[in-house]
Amino acid sequence: MKDRETLVIATGNPNKLKEIQSLLKDFPIQVQSKDEAGLQSIEIEETGRTFEENAMLKAKGIQAHTGTMVLADDSGIAVDALNGAPGVYSARYAGEEGNDQKNNEKLLSALKEVPYEERGAEFVCAIVLLFPDGKILQAKGVTRGRVAYERKGDGGFGYDPLFELPDGKTMAELTAKEKNAISHRGKALRKIKELLKEEFR
Repeated sequence: MKDRETLVIATGNPNKLKEIQSLLKDFPIQVQSKDEAGLQSIEIEETGRTFEENAMLKAKGIQAHTGTMVLADDSGIAVDALNGAPGVYSARYAGEEGNDQKNNEKLLSALKEVPYEERGAEFVCAIVLLFPDGKILQAKGVTRGRVAYERKGDGGFGYDPLFELPDGKTMAELTAKEKNAISHRGKALRKIKELLKEEFR
């Protein structure tokens, strides 16, 4: 695997793509979004009951069209007081795919009566990397925190403005470098990087 190869990321989310490109920049890989690969109209139905199942569905669905290496992730927030919800439904928690503001508002409303010490939550990211020959690499990253009482910070996306870390900052108040160092996606991608090093030796 000495030649530069194409790796299609099974996402149309530009923020997610930027994070993944940054963390994989050391490899001889041409990273593309599914839109750049000409698959703007392809939507994979996420019917899995776990983050891992959804990541696999997305990876296989995109690879059926590209034949290339494909990396897919599924991620979300699991809130202790809500028995792990919104979980795999995080991106469409308020009913509309990817509407961060409505999702945040719904989560704040659901936790309105929940005291600070019971607002524990975790960000979870499951990653699947499929090779054209069928080989599979998988990794998972988890970051613990709490759901804040209000949104703070202008960075990040999704639930980042509500996800409060032990130092009191939310994920949205971190620089991209700081976020990558501790985020669920950063942790999972670093595990994938270690596995990829074996492939590119």
